[in-house]
Amino acid sequence: MGKPIFVDTHCHLDAHYFPEGSDAVIARARAAGVGGFVVIGVGEKMQGARNAIALSERVGPSLVATAGVHPHDAAVVDDAVRAELEVLAAHTCVVAVGEMGLDYHYDNSPRDVQRAVFAQQIALAKRVKKPIVLHTREAAVDTLDVLESEGACDVGGVVHCFSEDRAFAERALAMGFYLSFSGIVTFKSAKSVHDVAAWAPLDRVLVETDSPYLAPIPHRGKPCEPSYIVHTAARVAELRGITLEVLAEATTANAAKLFSVRATSC
Repeated sequence: MGKPIFVDTHCHLDAHYFPEGSDAVIARARAAGVGGFVVIGVGEKMQGARNAIALSERVGPSLVATAGVHPHDAAVVDDAVRAELEVLAAHTCVVAVGEMGLDYHYDNSPRDVQRAVFAQQIALAKRVKKPIVLHTREAAVDTLDVLESEGACDVGGVVHCFSEDRAFAERALAMGFYLSFSGIVTFKSAKSVHDVAAWAPLDRVLVETDSPYLAPIPHRGKPCEPSYIVHTAARVAELRGITLEVLAEATTANAAKLFSVRATSC
């Protein structure tokens, strides 16, 4: 088996996160074995989605984009944002709608508004027939309730940066969702995440960095970037008792199935 090839299924590469430019970040990632990227297009007034699409158009099919409204920005959604998101979600470079969901930790937007915008985006994902990238923080019960009541099972998706427990995972898996593990899985205190990473069906497991957030050990406390995914993947493989090569092969195949991202050899 050759060098492991990974797909970072959730990274933010906007210029304000990486002033040196995305090309340098991507080059370091490729040198580390990252052959594919899912760049998340969120941010106030759709600029993040425009940026992600432009990057995908420039780099090619090994880097794909999403378009959505993060729950932090739900309060600023207006008719213009909804109209533009409808257009961007249908773009050929866009493989999923999101990240969307609920965040009750910061409550940057009122909770009822978060829930309404979340439901609207699930409906949009169903219209464009693309999966959902799910964000949930301290809102497990409401998140599952919205997903189930709005019929998210029709499109499925991924629970990004999985940080819940096995009961949550079971309900998400039943709706056709994948579980994506970030640098959190390397933290000693993340016992429930360790449990799910070890237990989840291998054909539903993904890995991500959520760069520039949540850098894994040994880089914790630093800005995260896609090249760090090797540390997260190594920990997931260790928890499952499999080789890094087996995990890489499985998660890259899963990313191709869910997001149509064509990972390239590095």
